[in-house]
Amino acid sequence: MTALTALDGADWLNPPPAWNRAAEALTLETGERTDFWRDTLYGFRRDSGHALLVPVEGDFTAHVGFDGDYQALYDQAGVMLRRDEAHWIKAGIELSDGVANLSVVVTRGASDWSTVALGPAPGPQRLRLTRTGGAVVIQARNAANRWQLLRVAPFPEGPAHVGPMACSPERAGFRARFSEFTLGPAVASALHDDTPAY
Repeated sequence: MTALTALDGADWLNPPPAWNRAAEALTLETGERTDFWRDTLYGFRRDSGHALLVPVEGDFTAHVGFDGDYQALYDQAGVMLRRDEAHWIKAGIELSDGVANLSVVVTRGASDWSTVALGPAPGPQRLRLTRTGGAVVIQARNAANRWQLLRVAPFPEGPAHVGPMACSPERAGFRARFSEFTLGPAVASALHDDTPAY
């Protein structure tokens, strides 16, 4: 059993032009101008990003460990929770104006975007996404190895899909590497959990 076993049986939403899954990592290179976004500010809809998704129902916690060669504006990698093209969440690292941000986009008909700046070279990251009823809690491992809250958002109950995600809205060939993707029961104390991230 590896840290990617939870991806057994996963299906691609928009397969990337190049990818490989081995025991130790899932690696991929993005296609040209791929993205997930819906309407807000820009007035366009993009549903062309790459996501390797498994079905989920009810409450759960997903962990994802990942890194990327962030170079161009909006290069991004992380995790996606998706019900359909109008209801989804993506969270991870997104490059904006030379700064890597912990980024969350919540889409409920239209997209919104929140960020926490990390600096130009974020290094490997670990995120945790917990779904409890109609709420989702998104956290990142911080410098003190604790779970830092990024977002609490509503999300429709019922069947959905979750898994690693990557996009490159301004180019092709962004390289991302996912070393962990696990699924388990929802963490009971997700919002105020002071346990170490590992």
